[in-house]
Amino acid sequence: MVKTRPFPWKRLFAVLIALLLLVFFDQWTKGLAVRFLKPGGPVVLIDGVLELLYTENTGAAFGIMKGMHWFFYAVGILVSLAALFVILRMPARKRYLPLGLDLVFVMAGALGNLIDRMRYSYVVDFIYFKPIDFPVFNVADIYITCSCVVLALLFLFCYKEEELHFF
Repeated sequence: MVKTRPFPWKRLFAVLIALLLLVFFDQWTKGLAVRFLKPGGPVVLIDGVLELLYTENTGAAFGIMKGMHWFFYAVGILVSLAALFVILRMPARKRYLPLGLDLVFVMAGALGNLIDRMRYSYVVDFIYFKPIDFPVFNVADIYITCSCVVLALLFLFCYKEEELHFF
């Protein structure tokens, strides 16, 4: 007889609440950028280092793949569904909490930028780090970038391969 686990409703509810909060914060900051930066121009936070500068990005990082909307829709949806699948399949142990939280941030970033693409056909970017002429980015990009770094660190130093056979 095959033993099945009950569906993790509490975990799904927690994920949805966290996603709502994270995506709300991303969309709120982008809304502020549209409202204040688009008509008013850049705001210097730290001279020569950090600015708030409104831009519209129809591509990915560094403006690559401009105009490939359907590709970005598909990637955003697939990344979010894959992360949710892994979260729901994870054992309910504290050991996997960092991995689950990290994947929630990946989903929030993907969904935050997906919402922009669906609303405007571009992503609102507004944070500009001047010293290295880094591309203008947003809160969702921060979620994705930081969570991918943390994900790599978790896989390298925290989890063994045999611990990740739940998906």
